Amino acid sequence: MQAQKDTGFVDIHCHFLPEMDDGATSWGEAISMARMAVNDGITRLIVTPHQLGNYRLNTAERIRKQAEEFRSQLGAAGIPLEVRVGGDVRVEPDLLEQLDDGKVLSLADQSRHLLLELPHELYFPIDHLVSELERRGYQAILSHPERNQGILARPAIITDLMSVGCLMQVTAGSFVGAFGSSSKSLAERMLAESAIHFVATDAHGTRFRRPKMSRAFDAITKLASADVAQELCSVNPSRVYRGTSVPVGNVRPNFEVETRRWFSFGRHA
Repeated sequence: MQAQKDTGFVDIHCHFLPEMDDGATSWGEAISMARMAVNDGITRLIVTPHQLGNYRLNTAERIRKQAEEFRSQLGAAGIPLEVRVGGDVRVEPDLLEQLDDGKVLSLADQSRHLLLELPHELYFPIDHLVSELERRGYQAILSHPERNQGILARPAIITDLMSVGCLMQVTAGSFVGAFGSSSKSLAERMLAESAIHFVATDAHGTRFRRPKMSRAFDAITKLASADVAQELCSVNPSRVYRGTSVPVGNVRPNFEVETRRWFSFGRHA
């Protein structure tokens, strides 16, 4: 894990802020999550409470205020963790309007990247939204596509989205089977096709969905290389943290394979 130790992990998707969503339930748990993250090698993170959908009260200003309190508590506890704000934004018909009004947060509050969340149980087309965001100067990032039932059924959707500039963020736990064998297989298939831009924890607590990246880093190193693991866990996330562009890379990954054969990919890796 030497590559990771050089710069530290950067987590661009996590739910540390209490009283915001289904993440940390208290400041005590948030601080415990922070200690866990630092011990695992995370040095910087973007806190991303859910926005829109069932969380319309999570305005940009409310998130910024809660994050400021988090920074204060981290300082008091002596925890060396840098924090910036963002949103885990549910795709809704008025998303662009909410973004233009300043109510939806970009990642790291840099007005460059927007983290998009779809319902887990289905996929609906977001190509037009990705293009509209690009026209406004944003790069769209789709969170955990490997866990979306519609994409699991038709992974070629990933090719369609990348062809219009959408970046892909896979959950660290997917590489170690935390979300089942199908999600693990798709994460590994995406890795083989160079169709992942970021790995993030999507951490929600200290017992389940914890803020840990190292096991995914090790898995990616074994499946690909330490350089690839570093790119997905640190280099590209650092670009988002700074508000700089992330290359889309392989815009035509090949997911046109028989479903049964594709699902067996991870089990034979």
